[in-house]
Amino acid sequence: MKKNLANSLALLLLVPAALSAQIGNVKQDALVLYNNGRYAEAVAVCEQELADNPSRLDSYVVMCWALVKNKQYSEAEQRAAEGLKINAYDLRLLESLGEARYFLGKNNGAMEQFQKYVSNAPENGSRVGVSYYYMGEIYIRQARYQHADIALSAAVKKEPLLDRWWVRLGYAREMAKNYYEAVAAYDEALRLNPSSVDASRGRERVAAKLQ
Repeated sequence: MKKNLANSLALLLLVPAALSAQIGNVKQDALVLYNNGRYAEAVAVCEQELADNPSRLDSYVVMCWALVKNKQYSEAEQRAAEGLKINAYDLRLLESLGEARYFLGKNNGAMEQFQKYVSNAPENGSRVGVSYYYMGEIYIRQARYQHADIALSAAVKKEPLLDRWWVRLGYAREMAKNYYEAVAAYDEALRLNPSSVDASRGRERVAAKLQ
């Protein structure tokens, strides 16, 4: 009896160790890591997944998202290009490649990817608004302010609650000398975020020009 009890206690003591070993062997989900802001770890998991299956497109996608968030733009550009060799029409990789090139200052290359994305994505595509925003920023870089107005107007139409985007729309309109429209954009930014310094200063500049 005592011997059986001792054996049972020994087995119970071994259970946590066995469970820990099992948990340790479970591969962490890269998307969960990405959503938790653990970008380097997400990249490492994706690398392992691609080592096991080089055609695993979702691993390329999550890896590129994580690389962009981690500001590893050259790596993101390279990996997105590799993934697009597997599927040249994957919208997620097209948009990621656009972002990587945007942050690398490759304006024309980035614009090409964003245009491909918005042309092929459904109207409710998760990155349509973001793509229009980056297109607007590229046009501002190129001093093509009327084009920036069009792109940023499309961006805020998709995502109207981002005060920073309204500020940039106001700036594009200000630079294009469309002052009344600029005031409207700055006012909307201030409605969304009354403490926005950029919106306040922009509105003051434009108001002075309208006097």
